Amino acid sequence: MRCIIAGYSFDLIMSEVQLLMKGRQPEAITGESVRIGRRVYPVKQVGEAITRQDRRDFSSQDVTRALVRLGFTCDAAPAPATAGPADSAPTQPDSLVLG
Repeated sequence: MRCIIAGYSFDLIMSEVQLLMKGRQPEAITGESVRIGRRVYPVKQVGEAITRQDRRDFSSQDVTRALVRLGFTCDAAPAPATAGPADSAPTQPDSLVLG
């Protein structure tokens, strides 16, 4: 399937992408991700392997769009962690007894 990533045309096949990523350790997921086999990779890591370009040269959206068209399952970036009640600043006691 012909895909455009960073303005360049690539002929990609699902099995070729799987072969490219075989044996590569997934990096930490901080943005969009893609499941390839049993592993989950950052989209930018896969895009770098596919295009042989620096990650700054293409967008994760371009790679995600291409991978979805090939039949891979992609997930959006994880939501940022929010501070819950247990994570908030310590509170002052209701009353203080001075001796």
